[in-house]
Amino acid sequence: MNDGHDEFLDALESGDGYYLECTDGHGSLPPRVVCPHCGDRDLTETALPDTGSIDSYTVVHVPTPAFADEAPYVTAVADFGPVRLTGRVLADEESVEIGDEVSASVGGADESRSVVFEPR
Repeated sequence: MNDGHDEFLDALESGDGYYLECTDGHGSLPPRVVCPHCGDRDLTETALPDTGSIDSYTVVHVPTPAFADEAPYVTAVADFGPVRLTGRVLADEESVEIGDEVSASVGGADESRSVVFEPR
């Protein structure tokens, strides 16, 4: 059960990524019915910025079975202005640095579909 998460990934994959913005300007990722910052129920789909920057990252050497063939790989948190996304970076672990500019997309298939970051 992931009400709304698949729709978010579908939109991100097609280049129409979005986040939810409340009337006070707080951003959050779907699925949501209430702003997690102020409780506002008036949420609007707003276009996700084209690029973000890596805030933090870690190299995964012992992955879940779904990603066993891809280890080691980098998982990062990237700042896209009003929201932060977590995803796998599609780059060699040695080339990733804090502050790197990335775009968000979707990688994997079926149950392993997830957010991925491509260096810009």
